[in-house]
Amino acid sequence: MIFDPLYFVFMIPGIVLMLWAQNKVKGNYAKFSKVQNMQRITGAQAARQMLDSQGLMNVAIEAIPGELSDHYDPRARVLRLSQGVYGVPSVAAIGIAAHEAGHAIQHAKAYAPLQVRTAIVPAVNIGSNLGYLVLIAGVFMNIVGLAWAGVALFGLATLFALITLPVEFDATRRAKEALRNMGMVDMEEGKGVAKVLDAAAWTYIAGFAASLLTLLYWVMVVSGMRRSD
Repeated sequence: MIFDPLYFVFMIPGIVLMLWAQNKVKGNYAKFSKVQNMQRITGAQAARQMLDSQGLMNVAIEAIPGELSDHYDPRARVLRLSQGVYGVPSVAAIGIAAHEAGHAIQHAKAYAPLQVRTAIVPAVNIGSNLGYLVLIAGVFMNIVGLAWAGVALFGLATLFALITLPVEFDATRRAKEALRNMGMVDMEEGKGVAKVLDAAAWTYIAGFAASLLTLLYWVMVVSGMRRSD
């Protein structure tokens, strides 16, 4: 198990897809960050309008440092937007801000996939920290049961990545619909928003694919182990 060429056969497709997705996100973000939306609405303003339309006046919006560090914090009920989104009236900014506002709306409406994802976070954290160690220990000590336990723990991360897909896709859908229905974008700007958000969606698809391929590799390895006497 010091060097297994088959490991790279499983890993390379996922890595290539992830690199492609990240490049696509950066390219579309860079392009549409330079395109000002006709309403001259900043990311923070777009998010505020979207949240208020759903009665979520109690969800605060804060500016944070970094690029593409935007996220919604369900514990604090705060929408945190990066410097390139919060006060910038670009097509990319309102798309990203609306997407994160979509997560806040999911939280308020108890969107099932989001609830499931939140519920398994503690188990996923344990699996991420211990899974690989338990798996490797089981393989090197040739203890099949221990190795399978490691696979199960490792598999929690793949499950999390899978559940993340509908959560992200739904937030993007909400963002596109809200921006269009509230008149914050015209047809061309809507296409720009779609390109930014759809590119971001590919990063989650790539993350799931990479995690699944890794899991399948270890399932193959453990399946081929001989039980110790």
